[in-house]
Amino acid sequence: MARTAPKVERLADDGEAMTDALGEVLTVAEEQGTVTWSDVSDDITSGEWGRLIESGLLVDADGEGFVIEDPEAVREALEDTDAEPEADDDEGWSQWDKLAALGTVGLFAGYSINSIRNAIGGTIDIALGPLAEVLPFYVLILVLAVFTGATSSILQDQMMDMSGMGDHQEKMEEIKERRKKAKERDDEEALERIEQEQMELMTDQLGMFKQQFRPMVWIMLINIPVFLWIYWMVFGPGLTIASPVITLPIFGEVESWRQGLVGPMQAWIVWYFLCSLSFTQIIRKALNVQTTPTAS
Repeated sequence: MARTAPKVERLADDGEAMTDALGEVLTVAEEQGTVTWSDVSDDITSGEWGRLIESGLLVDADGEGFVIEDPEAVREALEDTDAEPEADDDEGWSQWDKLAALGTVGLFAGYSINSIRNAIGGTIDIALGPLAEVLPFYVLILVLAVFTGATSSILQDQMMDMSGMGDHQEKMEEIKERRKKAKERDDEEALERIEQEQMELMTDQLGMFKQQFRPMVWIMLINIPVFLWIYWMVFGPGLTIASPVITLPIFGEVESWRQGLVGPMQAWIVWYFLCSLSFTQIIRKALNVQTTPTAS
């Protein structure tokens, strides 16, 4: 059914008339074994008949009519399509997601407004301050990078539908192939239908982009305060706990966390991103977190 369901979904996107036509053809094919145009010409249009053949659901039975490819899977997909609720305009964004997005926008102000940064840093310091007193600062940054990497990976895994993105990519590839064949046989009617499908897929793509951004809102809501606290420590009370000389892997000894290592990027930023990128990959492998599109 893995290949059949997406085909039925694409027909459903063309409108209820197409799924009704498929249901009628399926019924006749199951009753007679095969179906011909004359068997259903009173119930469906020639355009709908041609669309069913073009979709690959209706296949030639060696000149003795047509049969439905995998009729059981087609029937199941039709039932799923009938039961599927209509998507809302917010593409799955709940009220909590919107509040998280609003909070994230407010946190961004901390990068440029000292009072907000100091307020966030002081609040987070209530929890992290005791750790800063017992752990070397570079170890504390490593621990926070592991924490933010783990939460980011888990949120992406739980809130993003990778199989749906994979199906979307499959649809795009299939449409490109159908468009190529339609051009070769000079079928203007088929080209018009394919162009309409492409427009619908582009709309779906926008919805998927909104879905991809949804976990990013929660990730930033967690990561920004952590990052601002590190900034607050480096440029505030944190300097009192830092060693006069810090030894970092790859870079060796640096005199201060504020020292530039990669162009204008200071030591604390470079160390944080090195730890975050490295351990995020390890965490994703360990937890088998999938963050790339897969076909269903």
